[in-house]
Amino acid sequence: MKRLLTVWLLLIAAAIVTTAQSPANPGNPDAHQIKAAERRLSELGYWTGPVDGRFDSASQSALIAFQKWEGRTVTGRLTVEELAAIRDAAAPKPRELGYAHAEVDLDRQVLLLLDDAGSTRVLPVSTGNGNEFVDEGQTSIAYTPRGRFLVYRKGYGWETGSLGSVYYPNDISGGVAIHGSGNVPTNPASHGCIRVPMFAARAVSRFLQLGTIVLVYDKLSFVSGREWAANPKLKAEALKTMAATDDGFETKASKPQTLATKKARPRMIRA
Repeated sequence: MKRLLTVWLLLIAAAIVTTAQSPANPGNPDAHQIKAAERRLSELGYWTGPVDGRFDSASQSALIAFQKWEGRTVTGRLTVEELAAIRDAAAPKPRELGYAHAEVDLDRQVLLLLDDAGSTRVLPVSTGNGNEFVDEGQTSIAYTPRGRFLVYRKGYGWETGSLGSVYYPNDISGGVAIHGSGNVPTNPASHGCIRVPMFAARAVSRFLQLGTIVLVYDKLSFVSGREWAANPKLKAEALKTMAATDDGFETKASKPQTLATKKARPRMIRA
């Protein structure tokens, strides 16, 4: 009996030690694993923010962009399974290289920003949901146009319309802009605009200078931007045409555009 009691005590002690040495949540990564995931995501081109071992909104945004690009279930949760997938993944490949531009992959719902050297930064976005909406008595479709565009107008700070507010908008087609938003769900949800997370909105705006080429495509449609990149005069003429057809603002490359330059006809903000 005494021997049996000793055995039981030894087993209980071993169980206590094992429990103390095990993480409280074995399925969740610790700070070292989070930092390793951030570092790897950043190396792959995803916009992580600081690589500091803190799973903040920027880290989660990078994970969501990764899950979207890889066709994984989009959860925004960093698990041991996602860690393994991140370690084994390859960098996203844009449609075109060799010149600075932006690409919006509507199927994957991501934005890719590329510099002249081919360095890429990837963010999750939310684009037009395809539903009907009414603005000032007019019915429209929440559609994000496909094609080849240029940033022809820039806003600074918040701009507000009847459909909502946009932060640091970069107009590419009528009321459609790439802009910061506090609501960037994992699915298409906008009135046609390309929403990016708030933490990156200013930096995205700094990258998207006036005249930046923006390619918006899905699996059925793609228009190359190489012709504009190779011919600055052709791109300049296209920029003038886009600016001239803007529905409510004069656009001049010589100075920032704000609501103070507004004409009598209001500009549509799709949000």
